[in-house]
Amino acid sequence: MSKRPRTFKLRALHSQDKYGVAGKNCQEVLLKGCQKFQLPISGCRLCLYEDGTELTEDYFQSLPDNTELMLLTPGQAWQGYISDIHRFLTIFYQPQADVIQAAQKLLSDERAPLRQKLLADFLHNISENIQAETREEDGPWFEGLESRFRDKSSYLRYSCESRIRSYLKEVNAHASTLDPQLRAEYLKIISQMCEKLKSVRYNGNYFDRRNKGRERLCTAEGWFSCQGPFDLDACLSKHSINPYSNRESRILFSTWNLDHKIEKKRTIVPTLTEAVAEQDGREVDWEYFYSLLFTSDNLKLVHIACHKKSSHNLNCDETRIYKPKKRVVRKRDARRRQ
Repeated sequence: MSKRPRTFKLRALHSQDKYGVAGKNCQEVLLKGCQKFQLPISGCRLCLYEDGTELTEDYFQSLPDNTELMLLTPGQAWQGYISDIHRFLTIFYQPQADVIQAAQKLLSDERAPLRQKLLADFLHNISENIQAETREEDGPWFEGLESRFRDKSSYLRYSCESRIRSYLKEVNAHASTLDPQLRAEYLKIISQMCEKLKSVRYNGNYFDRRNKGRERLCTAEGWFSCQGPFDLDACLSKHSINPYSNRESRILFSTWNLDHKIEKKRTIVPTLTEAVAEQDGREVDWEYFYSLLFTSDNLKLVHIACHKKSSHNLNCDETRIYKPKKRVVRKRDARRRQ
């Protein structure tokens, strides 16, 4: 019984072309492939395009139709996806447009999910314009944003300020649930926090790569790293992002959270309310609560996958709820010390 011809998709190492080739055995496909790519058959061999496994006659018979193969000449090697990435890295000296075009051509007819992701991520990253800062330098980055934003850093600063303002608004809204006497004292404390936030421009420096201070949460190039869930010291998945790079990353960064380790609604605000109600002549340490609500002392920047919505079960430090009482030095004690 004669073997039926099998169809394959064939590539060659230094060619952009891909041909459909049919054959009953490995040698027949190899011969036709050499003819298509105009290569001498001596020393040529076939391997799987996916992982570089070299074909034998027995292995050939087990392959499904439309398997992608790579035709190699003597001295050439192929390791599948790893080789593809290496090829891109070694041609970075070429104009970027050529690299993008080559990757797009490969991606256009690629069906393997893993390789699709590798190519898509590659295209996404190579299309970045990280160093550009102004609207004139990188117009696509600003698509969909108000014209008042003239540079990337000012928008990212505004983005951070907006998050902090939303926390302040939420804390302030809690006053409406309190009785009038307690509400007045509570709002007095919130007013102090508000003045502090205004003086530091709502901590917008956290997202501003131009800022030279230690409070910046990104590198000078704009790279942010996930700080991990509230109950871990680091992100096990090593999430990172640069919202300064392109529009897609800017939009995706909006899904990252500034997560309160000690929770805002469940713990901080109730503790503050209780402190105001039970101060009994003591002075509430509003700066401590300010640090918990609005600063990186208690805020962690986390990828959405690292943002745990379950109860954190962390409490405020009871020793810091009220300011220490100032010791009154009596005149007689003062004279004794002299």
